[in-house]
Amino acid sequence: MAIYQAASDRYENMQYRRCGHSGVSLPPISLGLWHNFGGEATFENARDMARRAFDLGITHFDLANNYGPPPGSAEEAFGRILKSDFAPYRDEMIISTKAGYLMWPGPYGDWGSRKYLIASLDQSLSRLGLDYVDIFYSHRPDPKTPVEETMMALDFAVRSGRALYAGISNYNPQQTTEAMAILRRLGTPCLIHQPKYSIFVRDPEQGLFDVLRKEGVGAIVFSPLAQGLLTDRYAAGVQSGSRAALDVFLHPGDVKKRAEQVKVLQEIANARGQSLAQMALAWVLREEAVTSALIGASHVEQIEQNVAALRNLEFSSEELARIDRISVPAISTSA
Repeated sequence: MAIYQAASDRYENMQYRRCGHSGVSLPPISLGLWHNFGGEATFENARDMARRAFDLGITHFDLANNYGPPPGSAEEAFGRILKSDFAPYRDEMIISTKAGYLMWPGPYGDWGSRKYLIASLDQSLSRLGLDYVDIFYSHRPDPKTPVEETMMALDFAVRSGRALYAGISNYNPQQTTEAMAILRRLGTPCLIHQPKYSIFVRDPEQGLFDVLRKEGVGAIVFSPLAQGLLTDRYAAGVQSGSRAALDVFLHPGDVKKRAEQVKVLQEIANARGQSLAQMALAWVLREEAVTSALIGASHVEQIEQNVAALRNLEFSSEELARIDRISVPAISTSA
């Protein structure tokens, strides 16, 4: 197999965004490895997607300890790609991982204790074949562990050289404010927050983005395409082999419930000269608090099509008003 050489023009067409008030810039589109990079996926396809993403200027690759399936296998696969293809380019990349969900049995394999977070990070580094990750996240708040303990674990991860920056995910505005205050006192300010955000899930507009702007913290949003609802995939209903057909994370009822809304959104996207997915990505990126949008992909063409969304990020007031009429009542939905 030919040795991979990154495209020489990979930085010419990508415009990077400053992450809050930090020195870190991220591409507006980042690649998430939640699905299609684990042990049940084809390694060569995963490798092709990672290569193409980097060639397009995507420098940020987002993982978590439990990504797969099975858990841990996405980190293992990306570790192989790092070793075979990306080793010369490590310093050009932002690689993140997280801990917070179930990884192993017993009382120390889940949630937000210092014991779990540091053990999980060490395991992640081993799977990735790295000495450090750029960002380490607390993947979710732990209702039974003091937030001070969880934030002290993130601080320790940075001070021990296991991570360069600390981040949090799925924390509500109040939890975010508290966590950021603790990290600041510890001397390891929070770099970034990773919330769910899309046309159909606008909860971060209810206070979280205000907190992030005030604190100078970046946001990288996950599920901007609402698990595929905001794509052309379900225009003709639930297709065999789709995520909704498998009834995992997205359910057939969700597709049916949103059908009329999706139809109108598709009309708006067509008038803009974009696919629905491209418009949905442009829409989340219109929010000034958002640094980057995380995309998932099952093939190279999806990555190319999603990056093409960056050609048109401007919305007219009429377009935004039409989208609001569809999506504002959808705040706090599960899609």
